[in-house]
Amino acid sequence: MPSEKILIVDDDQNICELLRLYLDKEGYQTQIAHDGETAIATFESWRPGLVLLDVMMPKMDGWEVCRRIRALGNVPVIMLTAKGETFDKVLGLELGADDYVVKPFDTKEVVARIKAVLRRCAPAENGREGIIQFENLSLDMGRYELKVGGKVVEAPPKELELLAYLAGHPNRVFTRDQLLDEVWGFEYYGDSRTIDVHIKRLREKLEGASEQWCLKTVWGVGYKFEVKD
Repeated sequence: MPSEKILIVDDDQNICELLRLYLDKEGYQTQIAHDGETAIATFESWRPGLVLLDVMMPKMDGWEVCRRIRALGNVPVIMLTAKGETFDKVLGLELGADDYVVKPFDTKEVVARIKAVLRRCAPAENGREGIIQFENLSLDMGRYELKVGGKVVEAPPKELELLAYLAGHPNRVFTRDQLLDEVWGFEYYGDSRTIDVHIKRLREKLEGASEQWCLKTVWGVGYKFEVKD
């Protein structure tokens, strides 16, 4: 049975209790916060392994909570919202959210997504597994650690997974839908613009690192990690 700690953040008490019921049954440890300020305080003191985060809340909205969580580390965040607009999805992903669930949702689906995100973010048993290296770039997926020019660069788990997949298949072109399937998995029912957001953020972090490789857009197709001969 899992023992991961999950922080549930939502101002709707019924939703919180329903999620807690299902997650406790699955063996997770849970804490609940009904507003953004309490969420940050609980996050800092309890250090959960994953956060379920509602967008619309009193005192501090989910966007700001996500920003602050990202400033504290790379703990996975799944956003919960009644809004399904692409703008909201893109904004959440730009802030570093790992997945997105639109209300009303099936609680079993949320649990499945939690398991999928935790599985993807779990460190490899062998710390040397999943190491990708190019000039001025080192990506250790056992530690979920990215180094650019020898310096550690903070990045959300999903950005690291996307970079690892592309760099693990150098010079191969992938469509956005292929990357969604391979990196986000079948549990993700998102917009392909998700990929564009993450590529943009990765390029900002990797800018100027090397002339031997780059994240390249293949117009009309998708993206590739291009390595020069």
